[in-house]
Amino acid sequence: MRISSARFVKSAIQPDDFPHDRRPEIAFCGRSNIGKSSLLNALTNSHGLARTSSTPGRTQTINFFLIDERAYFVDLPGYGYARVSKKERDHWGVMIENYLREREELKLALLLVDSRIPPTDSDKTMKKWLDHYSIPNIVVLTKADKLSRNQLNNALRKSAEALETRETLAFSAVTGFGKDRILGKISDAIVQ
Repeated sequence: MRISSARFVKSAIQPDDFPHDRRPEIAFCGRSNIGKSSLLNALTNSHGLARTSSTPGRTQTINFFLIDERAYFVDLPGYGYARVSKKERDHWGVMIENYLREREELKLALLLVDSRIPPTDSDKTMKKWLDHYSIPNIVVLTKADKLSRNQLNNALRKSAEALETRETLAFSAVTGFGKDRILGKISDAIVQ
């Protein structure tokens, strides 16, 4: 899959605000500051498409990006640490869960996990939740460039065990490592 066009369409907080054109959707989920926007930008070859920030919790809405006029990449707010009130974090949780559970257009969720640390309890909960609701998902280990090849292979194996999944993919926004494999999985999900 090669992406030739990508553009921001809208931010939404409730289903009435979501696009209604029935195009397939690929969701990007994970902890705050895990690299969802960086992955989205790398996959689309657009440095500023999704805003990146060093401050966790900047994405506070569900953001829809139209890809090649045929599918949406959907950037979800991160779970975990963010400098917002508990009430606001709880609202995000409900908003994210409702989107993931009820969105018929959703074809695949990419669950991003930091390759440098074992999956957190939040990561494990999210993976179990996705599996419980039969939402197709793939685990993507971010920041792969920070590890040696042996360390990365070990992280991939341990993450797969901890998250009870057969396959994990590694990705680096710095080098582009793993980009083509992820695009291949996205392409497969869109055409199903």
